[in-house]
Amino acid sequence: MTGSPQLLVVGGGPCGLMTGLLFARAGVSVRVVEKHRDFLHDFRGDTVHPSTMEVFHELGLLARFLARPHQRLSRAELRIGGKEMVVGDLSRVSSRTPFVAMMPQWEFLDFLREEASKLPNFRFDLGCGVEDYLEEENGRIVGVRLSNGEEVRPALTIAADGRHSLVRRLGLLPVRDLGSPIDVFWFELPKRAAETSALRIAVDGGRILVRVDRGSYWQCALVFPKGHAAVLRAEGLAAIVAQIEAVEPRLGSIAGDLSGIDDLHLLEVTLDRLRRWHRPGLLAIGDAAHAMSPMGGIGINLAIQDAVAASNLLAGPLRRGEPVDLLLAKVQRRREGSTRLIQLIQKLAQDHVLARLLRRPAALARPPLPLRLLQRFPALRRLPGRVIALGIRRERVDCSLAA
Repeated sequence: MTGSPQLLVVGGGPCGLMTGLLFARAGVSVRVVEKHRDFLHDFRGDTVHPSTMEVFHELGLLARFLARPHQRLSRAELRIGGKEMVVGDLSRVSSRTPFVAMMPQWEFLDFLREEASKLPNFRFDLGCGVEDYLEEENGRIVGVRLSNGEEVRPALTIAADGRHSLVRRLGLLPVRDLGSPIDVFWFELPKRAAETSALRIAVDGGRILVRVDRGSYWQCALVFPKGHAAVLRAEGLAAIVAQIEAVEPRLGSIAGDLSGIDDLHLLEVTLDRLRRWHRPGLLAIGDAAHAMSPMGGIGINLAIQDAVAASNLLAGPLRRGEPVDLLLAKVQRRREGSTRLIQLIQKLAQDHVLARLLRRPAALARPPLPLRLLQRFPALRRLPGRVIALGIRRERVDCSLAA
């Protein structure tokens, strides 16, 4: 593909590559640019939910996706104050894939790249960052300047470069910060005991530990009050290890499993969204439009739904060479309601459950009423399972757009 594409996608993560695949499939000339030189980055989101796998089914790609290495999770289990509970069950969700596929993000991205690259109107450039957006006097975004000095002037630019998007840093679109009371240390621990495959959450003594089964190891998240990372690091690795062992005694002794404080990767949790996702010539989707909490691992899947909605609404007019500036608001209207609702749920859970448990360990004397109801009435577990699996407003690929 030579010359400026009809669509430029900034960011080669799950949202950006899925956007490129969908638009290219619809006959739009697409270029995706990504500042990193490879996909090998640890502790990126890699929970692929049934809603995303339904999209792959609609594209005829599900079998090839599932051929990639992954683990399958269908239950979320909570240990709180010594009591064991099941808080989510995907096994009866109405889907071809009633499970979460835990796939390393580099595998997921390589899969999307491979499938999109089969299309002659798709181009993907790694190691190609965006330095600035090009703006006309009337405020319309007409393209970008790349790190190599090249200027690209497409009909439309989509920002899919995550919560640290250049669109945010330059103040091109207004942001509303919803606040978050927590931060997270991500790290890995080896698996020693045979345990059924599940998402495991342990709460005790003012600490919260999340474990995700990754086959030969646990991907772990230690949740703590926002801004306390420096305090924990100052206490030293031995103190942190003792806290992990205390909150999750089933791990046994983990002394020696973490070689140093640098094994703990800080995720500063944010919860925010753009007040407006678009301006003439520019649309933001995925984390660039709405940064989600890691709770439920839904960020990637919401971003994929954004990509499907954007393609359904914009690909046809773009392919025909029609102006799309007046259509960009339709993407936000289509996706904003479900995004706001999920963020509200996350905020209530963070502010009124997680923060409370972190501040007051004594609050564990009796599990909250919703958790007690889930144990008394097992059928209720399908509700959180369905929301996690399929979201609140599931998008379906417009198959009529295939070129």
